[in-house]
Amino acid sequence: MKQEIKTTEAIFPMPVLMISTFNEDGSVDVMNAAWGTMLERDRVALNLTETHKTVQNIKARKGFVVHIADVKHIVEADYFGIASGNTEKEKFAKSGMTYTKSDLVDAPVINEFPIAMECEFIEYQSDDTGLGVIGKVLRTSVEEANLKDGKVDVDSLEAIAFDPYTHGYYKVGGRVGEAFKDGAKLK
Repeated sequence: MKQEIKTTEAIFPMPVLMISTFNEDGSVDVMNAAWGTMLERDRVALNLTETHKTVQNIKARKGFVVHIADVKHIVEADYFGIASGNTEKEKFAKSGMTYTKSDLVDAPVINEFPIAMECEFIEYQSDDTGLGVIGKVLRTSVEEANLKDGKVDVDSLEAIAFDPYTHGYYKVGGRVGEAFKDGAKLK
């Protein structure tokens, strides 16, 4: 029997996304964002308020990069979520991470995260039902070590997911089924 609990602001699991931008002075800003998803094959939506430094940067620079956080960089990923770019000017420098400037958008690709989606800013939706930042994915790149037969090897990523109920991070992995095949057994 199900027991009623307090409704949280999220659904488990939530992705742990690192959104990177350049500040007005050219320094790097990265934020931890769990509220993000794909709208279409080449469109992302990030449910972020305009009070975030990252959103201000996205609107000014017209580009951003979405990274998938991993177990190896959980400390840095969590730090990017608890330190605000509005008050912590050396946020990225303190992380010890490195970046390469995207040649497609005015944003940094963080070298240490295994997946990067370079995005062009399309619009910001701010009404009650708006999604926030909408971007067009221009390129997705993956570390070679995380590819198997030209496809992402999800287990090797050791991507992390956020648990909004206990505020924990969990490693994503362990294939348990075959999408678009297992359900056919019931046809």
